[in-house]
Amino acid sequence: MFKFLFTFLPLLSGSALAASSGETAGLLLGLFWVVLAATLCGALASRLGMPAVVGQVLAGLLIGPGALGLVQADDFLLSLAELGAVFLLFMVGLETRFRDLLAVGKEAVLVALLGIILPLGLGLGFGLWQHLGTVSALFVGTALVATSVGITAKVLQELGVLDARFAQVILGAAVIDDILGLTLLAVVSGLGTGQSMGAAQVGLILGLSLGFVALVLTVGLPLIRRFESRLRSLSVSRMFNVAVVTGLGVAALSTVAGLAPIIGAFLAGMVLAEVKDELEFESKVHALEAFLAPIFFVVVGLQVDLSVLTSAAVVLAGGALTLLAVVGKVLGGLLGARSLGQEALLVGTGMVPRGEVGLIVASLGLAAGIIEGPVYAQVLLMVLLTTVLAPLALRVLVRRTAVGSVS
Repeated sequence: MFKFLFTFLPLLSGSALAASSGETAGLLLGLFWVVLAATLCGALASRLGMPAVVGQVLAGLLIGPGALGLVQADDFLLSLAELGAVFLLFMVGLETRFRDLLAVGKEAVLVALLGIILPLGLGLGFGLWQHLGTVSALFVGTALVATSVGITAKVLQELGVLDARFAQVILGAAVIDDILGLTLLAVVSGLGTGQSMGAAQVGLILGLSLGFVALVLTVGLPLIRRFESRLRSLSVSRMFNVAVVTGLGVAALSTVAGLAPIIGAFLAGMVLAEVKDELEFESKVHALEAFLAPIFFVVVGLQVDLSVLTSAAVVLAGGALTLLAVVGKVLGGLLGARSLGQEALLVGTGMVPRGEVGLIVASLGLAAGIIEGPVYAQVLLMVLLTTVLAPLALRVLVRRTAVGSVS
């Protein structure tokens, strides 16, 4: 025993080990603050009757550079956050049947289309009113088009209503919204860098995205049913591995098709949802998602630069932009899902959060020189307000609707 210790202790002072340990210690310390803040603020939010996701986003603001300065959104945390979003949507997919989405297909398409056209038009008008160039104004409109389905999906999951009809409309619309929104982002980004985007190029981008979704569902669903009997012979641990590999694989393939990885993860989850009742692996996936998803929401908060929100002009303009962002999505839900009656308002509210998607659009616009600092700050404020306030409103509306249906 002592011989082992005397042999091992000199290694601890080795320069290579010290260097790698120092870097690892920094990463682990950052992760420690993120997980601790997510746990405490999420629990506090739940105790106050708010969605845990609100507390987790605010936790990111608290420990981020704009407040306590404990953590920065480095590459390590950004990668973990994206992985958290992937497993969150994978878990949501596991709780969603494809036939349920087909049942609300018409409403989902209408909500998605109106949820793109209305915010885009309002954002474009707002940009032109501020005397921005046409491309810059289009970029503001594109930022308003974005929807963070991860935030809404987590709230719906917490409330246990993912199987409700209005929730299925939101999820279906979010998939379509992502496809069309990313196509629009590619077009506007191309215009901003001086590229010519013809109808053929736009059609190719859109065709690849839609084709990928159709391919996953038309091939994946029959394939999973065919191998169901073989999968039943696997242990729970091995089936869990199969599920994780499937989710990560389809998520990676979706990036090749020009889609966000969360869409691929959601589709993979929907495919595996066909056999989850016979194969007990869902609880293990949920445990993994329960660890990673809060990291995603904290990092959303970390990425918001509070220092750009000190100008009164920015706050006023950002508030006006937030109002337009809310009106565009809520109106799209009310009109597109009017067949759902009072639940149409839930659909519109569920499409409001911009979250990390809005941050990405704003960052791309700033980096490319398409929008300038003040406009970037206005978009950031819009993202922050819709991310925090929409889940609160959705929770209240879901409970009120549930009480009204009972009475």
